Amino acid sequence: MNLTQLETFVRVAELGSFSKAAIVLDTAQPALSRQVRQLETDLHVTLLERTGRGVVLTEAGKRLYEHSVGILQLVARAREAVQASRDEPAGRIVVGMPPSVGREMTLPLVEWFERELPKARLAIVEGLSAHIAEWIATGRVDVGLLHNPEPQVAIETEPLRAEPLCLVSAAGVAVARRPSKGTGKVAASPPPDGHTVQGLGAVPLTELPKFPLVIPERSHAIRRLLEAQAALAGIKLDVAWEISSVPAILALVRSGRGHAVLTRSAVAAEVGAGQLVTRPLGDPPLVNMLCIATSATKRATPLQRHVLRRLREIFAATVKE
Repeated sequence: MNLTQLETFVRVAELGSFSKAAIVLDTAQPALSRQVRQLETDLHVTLLERTGRGVVLTEAGKRLYEHSVGILQLVARAREAVQASRDEPAGRIVVGMPPSVGREMTLPLVEWFERELPKARLAIVEGLSAHIAEWIATGRVDVGLLHNPEPQVAIETEPLRAEPLCLVSAAGVAVARRPSKGTGKVAASPPPDGHTVQGLGAVPLTELPKFPLVIPERSHAIRRLLEAQAALAGIKLDVAWEISSVPAILALVRSGRGHAVLTRSAVAAEVGAGQLVTRPLGDPPLVNMLCIATSATKRATPLQRHVLRRLREIFAATVKE
């Protein structure tokens, strides 16, 4: 196999079509088909299944795809490292972020690249922390920001910011029970002393079951942390909706269909606009640790070192604030 074959295979797999890949790669479609067939012949497996709508990866194809993306990334980094000057890093870097962090960090990073690194290219991908860790290990992502990462041999992590978790509610919403049957909306119950959410202090973890939650699936780092602490406290969470999209979670919270558990920075814009309110969660508070992660086996490029330094500066400034 060679790099041209791998690049062809990856593009066809990503686009799901030989004809679309031919346009992107500016190559005749029969030539692409020959390259993929040669790969299949060399490996003695079928990599792509042809369907009426295009192609899909087989199980063997999925395994080769993961390796191929990492190989192509390594080759691109090697080329960029050789070509980059010492004073002005060039090339392309892929930064992975959880959606809640992407809301906060995308604009500052883009502005910094425009101002300081005009010859470099930035790509930002979003995903769960567990997925980003896998992408770093396989070479699909160069730098990742992870919530509460578990130790892994393939990646190195460095703490950036410890931030308390908060209960996020719609502005003016009282303590709520489960959604009323047939309505889909939360039925409010009178909070202690007649106060609304804004008037209450921290929410003890033992009180959390009173709040119907809109939270991500169990593979999400904050969900894992929350359920681990709930288990230690001997309580069961009231999960109203499992939603793994932060914008969708916040839309449901604003509509009164439940409460979220996030960091305050993740909802700073909505809090500032008066749409949402936050209350500290736990006593002592539950803390979410945001870390920066890189490969433990790959040498950092000049561009990667610049980006790492800038990320540390940005988060150091937020900690001081």
